[in-house]
Amino acid sequence: MIEDLSTLRRQAFVYQPAEGFFIIAGRTSNDNEFISLKVAAADDLWFHVRGMPGSHVLLRSINGLEPDKKIIEIAAATAVWHSKGRNGGITPVSMTQARYVSKPSGSPKGTVCIRNEKVIKVRPAVLPEIKLRDELGDKI
Repeated sequence: MIEDLSTLRRQAFVYQPAEGFFIIAGRTSNDNEFISLKVAAADDLWFHVRGMPGSHVLLRSINGLEPDKKIIEIAAATAVWHSKGRNGGITPVSMTQARYVSKPSGSPKGTVCIRNEKVIKVRPAVLPEIKLRDELGDKI
């Protein structure tokens, strides 16, 4: 899925919440656009904190399994952690499949529109970042 692993290393934080799942979070608005529009597969889950600036976050399954509620909540909590809501309490996060994320023409870098949104509320949290190995590149 990702041919240029070195680009992903520079443009994203990567976490592994469970075997077979990866969380990918953008670092800047340019990175968010790259993550949401180039890296995202149609079936990835996409997350963003509601109503404030923050990272675009993907939850990717590399084994075809559906994530359980706990893994989804970890990805949403990661979106809050990488946002202006990091120091807050329970925070709403938008979630949708990446296929429903699009860029309005003429909009600034990192700005997207989403459809089929579901809102979940979580506290900010983050896992230790994993160091990507080159052999993972074709899996994530």
